[in-house]
Amino acid sequence: MNIEQVRDHCLAKPGATEGFPFDEDTLVFKVGGKMFLLISLSAAGSFNVKCEPELAVELRERHPEVKPGYHMNKKLWNTVDITGALSDKQLKEMIDQSYLLVFAGLPKKVQAEINTSKP
Repeated sequence: MNIEQVRDHCLAKPGATEGFPFDEDTLVFKVGGKMFLLISLSAAGSFNVKCEPELAVELRERHPEVKPGYHMNKKLWNTVDITGALSDKQLKEMIDQSYLLVFAGLPKKVQAEINTSKP
């Protein structure tokens, strides 16, 4: 999976937006104003995604490509190498899980606004 594929997959999610809130290099994807994925433009070999704490640990134990989130809350975020042995399907599942986890934490009103704005 490359950065363009990551970007396309993220922006296909209802209510997803992209921006550079930290610097010119870190592309951040949000839903309802909350981050669900970060990726560096200059070092696009990995991304950070949010994860349920138990699943985060399980993924790290099973896959050497999954590490505690770099510069993130290590309990809730993983840094995932997208150039390794993980399949595109596995990477997309991690992105989807992150999006759904963040979406579920949004206020019901915001969730409803996003759901009604779907094409």
